[in-house]
Amino acid sequence: MVKQKINRSLRITKYILYKETRLDLKEGFWSFLGAFVGIGLMAFIQSFYLSELENVFLIGSFGASCVLIYGAVQSPLAQPRNLIGGHVLSAIVGVTIANFIPTVIWIAAPLAVSFSIILMQYTKTLHPPGGATALIAVIGTEKIRALNYMYVLSPVLSGTLILFIVALITNNMTNNRSYPTNKKYTRIFKRK
Repeated sequence: MVKQKINRSLRITKYILYKETRLDLKEGFWSFLGAFVGIGLMAFIQSFYLSELENVFLIGSFGASCVLIYGAVQSPLAQPRNLIGGHVLSAIVGVTIANFIPTVIWIAAPLAVSFSIILMQYTKTLHPPGGATALIAVIGTEKIRALNYMYVLSPVLSGTLILFIVALITNNMTNNRSYPTNKKYTRIFKRK
């Protein structure tokens, strides 16, 4: 009796682990394509069109955004309002904190992340990489800190718009994926 229960539990566990960890190759392909094109386009612009004296175009939080908007398309955290709003609001918070507390990193860094979370929650634009965007504004290189509020426009807003446009294209090229998940917008991007 005990042995049967153990064997049954093992079979169920194996099934669940297999089912949950199995990679759908089509989904993997579209996730790869979206992330590759989105980040690749920003890297191309940065390396060919921006001189070294101009601003940076790639920031680390965009990699985390790619995981959401290309890998977890249906997640509420991956939707356009969250992607764009979360990054932009967090960038504003990060730059503001960096301006008010420029030298006390142990206060500025947690304040930037904490306030960005609260603002994203309040505005219903929660996007986890936004916390990193706020943090980058505080602890980033001198080049990033020198941008001041221009950091909000470029790289943050311009970069999220590039990721968003690529997500609209790549996530709607197949019938298995739909982005954004709001049915009103899905009709615009899906062919019948």
